[in-house]
Amino acid sequence: MVSKTANVLTPEQLPTEEELLAMPESDYMNPVQLAFFRNRLKELEQEILNNAGATTENLRETQFVPDPADRATIEEEHALELRTRDRERKLLKKVQQAIASIDSGEYGWCEETGEPIGIARLLARPTATLSLEAQERREKRQKLYGD
Repeated sequence: MVSKTANVLTPEQLPTEEELLAMPESDYMNPVQLAFFRNRLKELEQEILNNAGATTENLRETQFVPDPADRATIEEEHALELRTRDRERKLLKKVQQAIASIDSGEYGWCEETGEPIGIARLLARPTATLSLEAQERREKRQKLYGD
């Protein structure tokens, strides 16, 4: 379970990525590491929510453009922005699940094997739920057998 110290560290007290990587393996998913990843996930969550708000505002600003080519360009830009937000919506769900797994004490451990996912992998992809090896096995199976 997450210790209270993980919840009271200020951003200034959080370790850097280099300090995180330098910690011994025996310290894996200690309260300081959990606080670091909670902070990173919360920042990502807030960024996604801010982007969604900006998109809503952009789409509300309807412009009357008489030229069909200009109108098509604006519609294409809106479609691209909506596709991007849809990807972010899916990412937001993963971010919120990762935060919940920190709360439940399961963050950082592979869903498939129970082994540590690894600090380097979590730094690259804080929403990872599988170790690199388990992810590679899953991708090979999907490639062989489809999804």
